[in-house]
Amino acid sequence: QVQLVESGGGLVQAGGSLRLSCVVEGISVTNSFDWYRQAPGKQREMIASISNAGIGHYSDSVKGRFTISRDEAVNAIYLQMDSLKPDDTAVYTCHYLALWNGRHSWGQGTQVTVSA
Repeated sequence: QVQLVESGGGLVQAGGSLRLSCVVEGISVTNSFDWYRQAPGKQREMIASISNAGIGHYSDSVKGRFTISRDEAVNAIYLQMDSLKPDDTAVYTCHYLALWNGRHSWGQGTQVTVSA
């Protein structure tokens, strides 16, 4: 069973930075993982993914400001968020999709609030 535990959210001023962590249990982080976010009143959107080869892909809304990475030694996925904007305020969640059985695994989410 795959378990994902996020941390690192908080309150930050616009222009600031945060780093989110997603500790993974049950599978290696050398698989593909994603970060999603959901702002109040909006649909959940995928903002970053990291392939099994370690290559990051980003939505247009965060490209150039956010960086996804992984640390195999601690089996964790990270999301470095720089130049934060109030529009980045959302609950951020780590996600894994097991391709062989179609099972989705989600973390509990971590709140990020960016003040103007």
